[in-house]
Amino acid sequence: MNSSQGIQVAYSDVSNILWRERQLLELLQFKLEVEQSLLASGRSRWLGHATREIEMLIEEVKQVELARAIEVRALCDQLGINETPTLKALVAELDEPWSAIFEDHRQAFLTATQEIVGLAETNRELLARGYQAAREALASLGAERVETYGPSGMQVSRSGRDVRLLDEVM
Repeated sequence: MNSSQGIQVAYSDVSNILWRERQLLELLQFKLEVEQSLLASGRSRWLGHATREIEMLIEEVKQVELARAIEVRALCDQLGINETPTLKALVAELDEPWSAIFEDHRQAFLTATQEIVGLAETNRELLARGYQAAREALASLGAERVETYGPSGMQVSRSGRDVRLLDEVM
């Protein structure tokens, strides 16, 4: 394989990883929207599963980001670029059609990142509201008071904040 073919393979390898990363980010957006629907509807049965899937996707994105860094470094070595540039800086170094292809990936990442941040923020707010609503519901039922035992062994009623669980052998 001559050097021109080698560089084309390197461009293609980086582009393929960027496509994989875009697909994962799109799937992450979907999973965050599913989580948001569950939170907004008050249906928490599948919330744990949705959250686990999101965590697994985030780990997979991290692995693909590592693979991307390795491939970009290999491409930079072939191009004679000493430092590993950002995707924006790499686009500026490339000729067509690769500069346009990589710029398309970069724009898609920017859009996906903004949407993911917005979804995650909304989900956090929905979780906080749900937690607060549950606390208020328990308080209205008198669940803020807990029956426990005092130093003399007699049953006493205390605020839930004043109670501690001691799990030690005396």
